[in-house]
Amino acid sequence: MPKIEVNEEAFYTLAGCPGGKSRWNTREDLEEALTCAKAELDSDAEPLDAGIPVSDRVLKIELNDTNRPDLWGTAGCARQLNIYGGAAIPSYPFFSSPGKPLRAQHNIIVEKTVQQVRPYLAGFIASGRAITDPMLRDMIQTQEKLAWNFGRKRRTISMGLYRTAIIGWPIIYRAVDPDSVSFVPLQWDTPLTLREILRQHPKGKEYAFIQEHEPLHPLLTDSGGAVLSYPPIINSADLGAVQVGDSDLFVELTGTDQRAVTLAASIVACDLADNGFTIEPVEIKYEYDTPFGRTCVTPWYFQEPVFCSLSRIEKYLGEKISAADSVKALARMGVRAEAAEDAESGSRLGPVPGVRAFPPEYRNDFLHAADVMEDVMMGRGLSAFKPLRPRDFTVGRLAPITLFSRRVKGIMAGLGYQEMIYNYLGSRKDLVENMCGSGGRIIRISNPMTENYEYVRDSVLASLLASEAVSGHAAYPHRIFETGKVAYRDASENTGAATRQYLGFLKADRDAGFNTAASHLQTLFYYLSRDYTTGESDDPRFIPGRAASVVYRGKPAGVFGEIHPAILENWGVTVPCAAGEIDLDALID
Repeated sequence: MPKIEVNEEAFYTLAGCPGGKSRWNTREDLEEALTCAKAELDSDAEPLDAGIPVSDRVLKIELNDTNRPDLWGTAGCARQLNIYGGAAIPSYPFFSSPGKPLRAQHNIIVEKTVQQVRPYLAGFIASGRAITDPMLRDMIQTQEKLAWNFGRKRRTISMGLYRTAIIGWPIIYRAVDPDSVSFVPLQWDTPLTLREILRQHPKGKEYAFIQEHEPLHPLLTDSGGAVLSYPPIINSADLGAVQVGDSDLFVELTGTDQRAVTLAASIVACDLADNGFTIEPVEIKYEYDTPFGRTCVTPWYFQEPVFCSLSRIEKYLGEKISAADSVKALARMGVRAEAAEDAESGSRLGPVPGVRAFPPEYRNDFLHAADVMEDVMMGRGLSAFKPLRPRDFTVGRLAPITLFSRRVKGIMAGLGYQEMIYNYLGSRKDLVENMCGSGGRIIRISNPMTENYEYVRDSVLASLLASEAVSGHAAYPHRIFETGKVAYRDASENTGAATRQYLGFLKADRDAGFNTAASHLQTLFYYLSRDYTTGESDDPRFIPGRAASVVYRGKPAGVFGEIHPAILENWGVTVPCAAGEIDLDALID
C-alpha cells in the first residue's frame, strides 16, 4: 500500500487547522479522523507530543485504498479530512469539459510520430506563489507515487516540472532517433544522447526497460528546440531543474492511457490550487485522433455521473437512508450529488429512486453503483450505524458448486492428473497475446499495481500452459488440472461481467492428441452421471479440425482438443498438448 511522508504543519493547515495547530489532541483522535481516507498513521510515525517543532515534524501515513491516488499527497489527504470535518467542497474553475471548453493562452503540439510510442499528454501552468522546501518535497513525492504506483513504474504515466519563464511556446512533443538528439540531463554535467542516457545515467538505467527496444523515443522541446525532457526517463538540467523559490511552473504528464494521464494531471492541479497556486490551462493539439479528440484543454473533466438506487444502499447497509441523507453523506466525502430517479447501469429494472453522484475532478474510482454506496457509508461514519444482534442463526455449509468441484477433483486425480492452483490475475501477454486471443471479452483492472496482475483471467488454459512452459525438465507425460474461477465481460449481467467456475485440464506428451482429451472428458462425464454432445469448434487456441465444443442440455459448456502449435511456440512448449476446459456451473442440475 502507498505510504506518504507529510510536513505536519502544512498538513494541518490544509486540513483546516489555522496556524498548523492540530485539532486532534491525541494520536488516537488523528487515527480516527484518517479513517475517512482509508488511512492510518504508520507504526514508526513520530508521536504528536515528541517535543519537535510542528514545522519540522513529519507525519508518516499509510493509505489503504489503491483506488484513490488523489490521497497520495499532503494536499489530497488533508482535503479529504477537511471536507469530512465540515468544510465546503472546493471549486476548481480551471477545468474544461465537453460542455465547457476554456480558452488557453499556451499550447502544446503533439506530433504524429509519438502515436505508436507514448501518445498522450496533459499539462497546465501553476503560478502565483513561491515554492517552499516542504512543498517541493511533497511535489516530488506526489510525482513519484503517481508515476510508480498509479503509473506502473512510469510505463503508463510520468510527470515533469519546469520553470515557465524560460520556456518558448508552443512546446513540441515528438519522437526522434535516440542517437540524433543530445542534452544535459538532471544530475549530470555533460550532454548525452537519448541512447547514452539509457546506458550511463542512473535514471536511464532504472527505466531503460520502457524505451530501449523502441526505434523512436519521445522528446519534449520548446519552440526554440531547447529540450525540456526525455519522457519518461529524465528532465533536462536547464528547463527541468525546479528549485525552492520558483513561482511559475509548467507541469506535464505523458503516458499510454489518456484517461489515466488526464486524471493524474487533475490530481496535481487540484493539489497545487489548494496550496494557493493559480492554475492556467494549456491546450493540447494532436495530429491524430484520441479518445478526447484532436484538441483538448487540460486540466480536463471527463468523469461521468453514476446513479445508485436507494434500494441498493438499504440492501448493502442494512437500514433505510433517504436520498437527502445520502446526498449529505456524499458531500462529506467531497462528492456532489442530487436526488434522482433513474436506472442503474446494467440493471433491467426501470427508473427507481436514488442519488446521482458527480465524481470530483480528482477522482475516477466510481466504476459501479456500489462505489457510490460505499461513499455514502463512509460519509455517514460507521458510528452512525446502530449495532444489531444477529436475528437469524444458520448452520454453515459448503456451496453446491464447491461440493461439485470436489467431485470433479477426485475424478481428475483418479485419471492421473495433478491438481494445480493459480492466481486469477495475469498479464495481457500471458492471457491474450500468448493465447492468440483478441482480448475482446477479457476484464482489465483500471488501476493495476503491476502489469503482471493487470487482467482477470477468462480461461484456465493460459495458467496450465504457463506451468508446462517451465516443466520441460520433468519426465513425461505431464497431466495437470485446476478447478477455479474465471471472469469475462457479459452485458447481460448487472455488473457487466460474469464469474464462473471452470475445470481446465492439460496433458503434454508425444502422443497427446484429440483422442486423449476426448477419452478423458468422456470418463469425467460418465462418473458425473451426465450426458453431453459435441459440436464443431473454431476456437483459435486449438488446431482447426482437431477440436470440439461440449454441449450440455443444448447449451455450450466447454471445449477440448489439441493446442495450436503457434500457442505452444508462444509459451516455449516443445511437445504436443491436449487440453480442455469445462464450465462447471453449467453442469449443476
